[in-house]
Amino acid sequence: MGIPTLITTNTITSGTSVSTFTSSIDSDYDEYMFVVTDAHPASNSQDFQVQFNASGGSGYDETITSTAVRARNNEDDTSSRDYQTSYDKAQNAGNQVIAIETENNADSSCAGILHLMQPSNTTFVKHFYSRFSTYNYNASIYDVYVSGYINTTTAITQVQFKFGSGNIDNAVIQMYGIG
Repeated sequence: MGIPTLITTNTITSGTSVSTFTSSIDSDYDEYMFVVTDAHPASNSQDFQVQFNASGGSGYDETITSTAVRARNNEDDTSSRDYQTSYDKAQNAGNQVIAIETENNADSSCAGILHLMQPSNTTFVKHFYSRFSTYNYNASIYDVYVSGYINTTTAITQVQFKFGSGNIDNAVIQMYGIG
């Protein structure tokens, strides 16, 4: 792995429905890393999501195949680990959930990192993986791991983050190039 180079930062303070990266995803780097800090939804109990757009595409609707695993630790010291069938994709063009059930309380948010591999490659599908943590309504900390691929050989040139419903109340999302 090379040294990350900061390319751009999206800082959201309120009233924004999506955070979109529409430029600088190109052949300059083999890997792109998106670091999400303190993402806070305006609406309660929202899943944080990502979707991609291929070069020349008309929308954020690329077909994804993925798997999701969640670890949970509660304030009462109970815990669980499980495969999340409701968050995986099987050749589905919907948004990919990468953090779950983020509350809009003052002490709630989600944070994590998403890696996108070789988005400008036009021979192979594009792989991604992420790890996000969330504090949610039932006094639980969720640690969610998602990995998969975008089923297109067309270059991916845009990435969009959003909550399942409502606006992003606060977040800092940085895009780094690694290569």
